[in-house]
Amino acid sequence: MKLQQLRYIWEVAHHDLNVSATAQSLFTSQPGISKQIRLLEDELGVEVFSRSGKHLTRITPAGEKILAVAGDILSHVENIKKIANEFNDNRTGELTVATTHTQARYVLPPIISRFMKRYPDVSLHMHQGTPAQISEMCSDGAVDCAIATEALSQHSDLIMMPCYRWNRVVVLPKDHPLLSESTLTLEKLAQHPIVTYVLGFTGREKLDQAFAAAGLEPNVVFTASDADVIKTYVRLGLGVGIIASMAFDPVRDSDLVAIPATDLFPDAVTSIALRKGTFMRGFMYEFLAEFAPHLTRDLVDEAFYSHAHREDVGKVFEGIEIPRYST
Repeated sequence: MKLQQLRYIWEVAHHDLNVSATAQSLFTSQPGISKQIRLLEDELGVEVFSRSGKHLTRITPAGEKILAVAGDILSHVENIKKIANEFNDNRTGELTVATTHTQARYVLPPIISRFMKRYPDVSLHMHQGTPAQISEMCSDGAVDCAIATEALSQHSDLIMMPCYRWNRVVVLPKDHPLLSESTLTLEKLAQHPIVTYVLGFTGREKLDQAFAAAGLEPNVVFTASDADVIKTYVRLGLGVGIIASMAFDPVRDSDLVAIPATDLFPDAVTSIALRKGTFMRGFMYEFLAEFAPHLTRDLVDEAFYSHAHREDVGKVFEGIEIPRYST
């Protein structure tokens, strides 16, 4: 059994069983990958993949278990490299972050700017996707950390650490009739068409729950994953916008009015997740502390320790005030 063979089956499984695409991503040949997978299966005495002719069709039950262990082995190999790099030069390396549009567009730019000035020899790579996609990337070890509000808790191998609380603003054109109301309520909002986030994005679930708890059904006429798109359609008069507070810029959005909705909806919490067993390089601790200052090295280590010993990681953060996001 060779490490290369484990990498091949792992990559094929994560390229939708497309050996040709896997070969391109690994800069090798398709026949070479197919041969090594066959040699591994012959050695193990079981098939990792089912086949129809020359095409792989699915992962076998044995293959599912083998791939899970192979993923752990490859993760440990990466950690060995990181340990060596840390002792050779702790100010160089790579950091890969998966996150949503809201975080990448509105929250991370100043944080990344400060981090890269401090660590100019660290290459930082950002991947954007849905909360489900980025949590999958982190769980698979494709990225070092994932930042999102939803979906991270769906993977038991991810260590979730709360970073900040936030709420929403109601965004309106300056001539909208709701601006004449002395108090904004859910009942009044429900009387107007609403433009907001797609389900599964940026705290949308809590928004729906708030209306449901009040016995109301919001008239959601348009949804998007991008707050800039939502604001565009608010400008067109399509409806009342409900977006994350950090997505409203008083200067860039001076043609709109934002009304805080803290009293209407419960706070949402954005978290950062890391895969269990991740070797934390010094600059990774620094990135976490830059993003959420309360995430000290000791606190992060305690969260890893608790997860490794199957304790409730949430208890690590009990009594620690999670700050509210502010620009």
